[in-house]
Amino acid sequence: MRSAPNDVIAFHSGYPDRELLPERLVRAALTRASRGDAALFRPPAAGLPELQSWFAQELRSSTPLGINPPTPSDVIVLPGTQSGLSSVFRALVSGGQPLLMESPSYWGAILAAAQAGVRVVPVPSSPEGPDPEELQRAFRESGARVFYAQPNYANPSGAQWSARRAEEVLEVVRRNGAFLVEDDWAHDFGITSDPEPLASRDDSGHVVYLRSLTKSVSPAIRVGAVVARGPARERILAAQGAESMYVSGLLQAAALDVVTQPGWQTHLRGLRHQLQARRDLLATSLREHVPQAHLGLLPKGGLNLWVRLPDGTDVDQLARSCEAAGVLIAPGNEWFPAEPAGPFIRLNYAGPNPGAFREGTRLIGQALEQAGS
Repeated sequence: MRSAPNDVIAFHSGYPDRELLPERLVRAALTRASRGDAALFRPPAAGLPELQSWFAQELRSSTPLGINPPTPSDVIVLPGTQSGLSSVFRALVSGGQPLLMESPSYWGAILAAAQAGVRVVPVPSSPEGPDPEELQRAFRESGARVFYAQPNYANPSGAQWSARRAEEVLEVVRRNGAFLVEDDWAHDFGITSDPEPLASRDDSGHVVYLRSLTKSVSPAIRVGAVVARGPARERILAAQGAESMYVSGLLQAAALDVVTQPGWQTHLRGLRHQLQARRDLLATSLREHVPQAHLGLLPKGGLNLWVRLPDGTDVDQLARSCEAAGVLIAPGNEWFPAEPAGPFIRLNYAGPNPGAFREGTRLIGQALEQAGS
């Protein structure tokens, strides 16, 4: 996503604004990390053991009784989960073979699949998640053995699967002897609910779990992890090693420092309230100034609103008109692996200057009216 001048109202970014980051914790952590051994030595290929343990514990804390939780050795630390997606797809899907993917879905996953040379098969998804019968049909007809999804606060739609839908999808994946690649990108951005990773319900190796800290800690600290078991873990580690060798020990140490400070939990509690206020302000502004738009879901977490526009709207032309008026929006076409299901835009409510949300939506509504006249 491109940067925006200071005088532009920016709804297009996929990152939270600086004021939503734990800046004091990050600066102190980087200072401490620079004074330690992490500043000078190469870390293990799979990551600092202490950081591996933290990621494993995060999943273990939500693992129900009767399920064997992941161990630190199941964790591979990544230079951001975008890199991890490429490695996971290359490791689990042979070139030219099918990969099932929710539609709409994260544009970075669509790009990673293209770079890995795999063939994406879209599976329509709703605010409740994909229909299990449709998913079963897609597995049967395509012969795919991997399904990529974001069960918690999906990008772009904000959807969160119910516990029942999650179990139904997981059963379909198991029945087909397949993998579910669970991208938990927004784990730290819950608003009115908490994330419930599917990986915490699976100890048979069917779920490959991705967790990012880049957006919640700092875009300058590109650190994430993949949790996988058995042979899949070894294949992913080999693919990741071929791409990046290892993740900066300095950044790993800083990330671990931030998330283990008492102030981290305090920050997350405050962040929840800030995101809710911004989300509600943008949703209210949309209803007031863009009545033609339809907000099908007020998300329980994440960073975005997914907005349906009237049929026939040229979203690319609308984006250009909005930019000329000083507003940056993200056309929704790039979030569809195949043909778009309609005209959508994605608006980030975690961006800078929420005081400009009303003016920004007014300008969007004005541009939409002019496009339809």
